[in-house]
Amino acid sequence: MPEVLTPVIPQNITVHLGAPDSAAQNVTVPFTDYIKNVASSEIYPTWPEEALRANIYAIISFALNRIYTEWYPSRGYNFDITNTTQFDQAFVPDREIFENISQIVDDIFNDYVVRQGSVQPLFTAFCNGTTSTCAGLSQWGSVGLAERGFTPYAILQNYYGDDIGIVENAPVSFTGESYPGVPLAIGDSGNNVRLIQVQLNRIAENYPAIPKIENPNGIFGVDTEAAVRKFQEIFSLTQSGQVDKATWYAIKRYYAGVKGLAELAGEGITLDEATVPFETEISAGSSGISVRTLQYYLSIIAYFNSALSPVPRTAEFDPATIAAVERFQEYYGLPVTGVVDTATWNTIDRIYTETVASLPEGYQGDNAKLYPGYFLTKGTRNSSVSDLQSYINYIGERIPAFPTLPVTGYFGDQTEAAVKEIQRLYGIEQSGAVGPVTWYQIAREYDSLKAQENGG
Repeated sequence: MPEVLTPVIPQNITVHLGAPDSAAQNVTVPFTDYIKNVASSEIYPTWPEEALRANIYAIISFALNRIYTEWYPSRGYNFDITNTTQFDQAFVPDREIFENISQIVDDIFNDYVVRQGSVQPLFTAFCNGTTSTCAGLSQWGSVGLAERGFTPYAILQNYYGDDIGIVENAPVSFTGESYPGVPLAIGDSGNNVRLIQVQLNRIAENYPAIPKIENPNGIFGVDTEAAVRKFQEIFSLTQSGQVDKATWYAIKRYYAGVKGLAELAGEGITLDEATVPFETEISAGSSGISVRTLQYYLSIIAYFNSALSPVPRTAEFDPATIAAVERFQEYYGLPVTGVVDTATWNTIDRIYTETVASLPEGYQGDNAKLYPGYFLTKGTRNSSVSDLQSYINYIGERIPAFPTLPVTGYFGDQTEAAVKEIQRLYGIEQSGAVGPVTWYQIAREYDSLKAQENGG
């Protein structure tokens, strides 16, 4: 089942003690301490509990919206939020925290407000309702509603609309910067690629010169490169066609802008937009193509590094796979969990790519080359495509069910159709793109036929 990327509650939040452009100090504090501080600064502990809870929900959701959209980091700042009420919400270092407010925050700090059908925390604008008014929650007005018997949820509905919901018990996790650390380019794959594709397609609705990506499937093909390059041209970035850090955050900034994510009446991020094609975590009990890919990568890495454990290619995340993952994590200084999270997978992917790149020319002998470490998709033109086409032809000349095609080095319609047919034969999802599982099946068939011909 595809996964939906939903917000997590950060362990910490970095607050700028002044206006965004001021040379003020940054302080990093636990998220719960931040919420307790803001609530103790913004509202009165003597208010009815229903009003306190409604206001604290709004404070939590406002802060999470800033973090989730990376509102300030995407503009080049090194903090999550400011303590100026002109832009954000009040935070007073070392102030007294009221006991009843502290208890409420401990109870609901990992709950937040959403617009139904959206996943991002709602931009829950609020004001005091006396000296300032706004389109969002009135702090003093919430007191009157509580005194009339309104529940916290009814108070929130009164100000933000009947179509809101409250997400409860969201997971708490470390949240660093979202940029993956290395530029995304042709052949790359993963959930980060899918997010960029979705965001570029939405930006293209407001900037139609950006070509639409027809199949935002998480694989960085030539159409994604064309969209990135045009985005970079429009917004005066280096036109590399790769998503470097500057481009990553520019895409996030303009996506948040066209969607109105920092507005009470914004569009919101739908479940479909937040759905990603690749599993975010692989662990005991997992199976299928993600595990087959993991086992292929680990087996190749272990072949060239005897300090690591080999792993059988069972397509099941079994005890042998857990042991191999734990040994890999230990060797590369990662937390030894036996679970392949994003950090572990990124390291496996990097080590595999570096291993293949270090092999000398002709290392494969009569066998097929190892998977090059990147997806081959329609529009790709390089020697890996020539190799792929040669392997397919060699097999097709000996097995009638296999297709044949010209060896051109260009991945066009004919190559895509041949790949889809091969994927059908092997029970692989017919994407038409060649990733590690498809490459391995073709290479194994090729090697087997070569061995037979050579009397092996």
